[in-house]
Amino acid sequence: MKNDYASKKIVVIGSGLMGCGIAQVFATNNIHSVICDPIADSRNTALDRIRANLQMQGIDDGPLEYVRVAADFLEEVGDADFVIEAAPEKLPLKQEIFANLVASTPPHCILASNTSVIPIRDIARGLEHADRIIGCHFWNPPYLLPLVEVVQSDASSLSSIETMIDLLNFVDKKPIHVKKDVTGFVANRMQHALWREAIALINDGICDAETIDVAVKNSFGMRLAILGPIENADLVGLELTQDIHNVIFPALNADAEPADILKEKIAKGDLGMKTGQGLRSWTPEQAEQVRKDLIAYLLHVTENPFSQSDS
Repeated sequence: MKNDYASKKIVVIGSGLMGCGIAQVFATNNIHSVICDPIADSRNTALDRIRANLQMQGIDDGPLEYVRVAADFLEEVGDADFVIEAAPEKLPLKQEIFANLVASTPPHCILASNTSVIPIRDIARGLEHADRIIGCHFWNPPYLLPLVEVVQSDASSLSSIETMIDLLNFVDKKPIHVKKDVTGFVANRMQHALWREAIALINDGICDAETIDVAVKNSFGMRLAILGPIENADLVGLELTQDIHNVIFPALNADAEPADILKEKIAKGDLGMKTGQGLRSWTPEQAEQVRKDLIAYLLHVTENPFSQSDS
């Protein structure tokens, strides 16, 4: 199957940032996909947004030949081999989409959700053929970040997982098999554990928001791309790791809900860069520079990857 993907049909539901980026991943590997979205304004700009991404990467428009845009996914999925849902992160919407997919796709078609945190079992609840419903969480932007979390629920078949992983390997992504269907999967659980502690430090008056970013970007953040947390624990020694945990774990934030400062900011309308004020203050120029710096950095590291063994 590995060399036969050129004949496969992939349907991507949603023409937002993630949907277009996912379709671009397949297009740059000469695999046809159809982006489906009921919203005309988003649908009509999808190819232009992919074109802009390609230009930024120094790639010509050739991959656009492998992308088609349509309005109604139900008219496209009858002969699909893979469907990847990248609709808004609303559980009732995803449940409705997957109920329609189960009824409208061929038995071999793998049905995947790009949800970043919702358990796959919740999306597939009550549906027949849940063995072919899996998670397939790309990271933003999908055409630059290698990781894809392939999530197996209690009902997902191992063959569905293995087939999706094979496809993702074929398009040069870095798939990981998430063997238990936990909220947030693997990477977001770690990311938001860090965010909880970071926001708690601000909330408790230990430091200001700028200090958090300076601290991370100039210490362990510099190591993370080349030294993962488990590598680091083994590097320093597990006995030292345990000694540190014995001291620090009782003091770490363990709140089961968002911090008061986050709730207060949102209630005031301070929503982040889009409003000019979040946990930090932002001019439009500063916000745009952050976006430019991020893309420039990701382009650099993906073009010049560290040599790492698979583990």
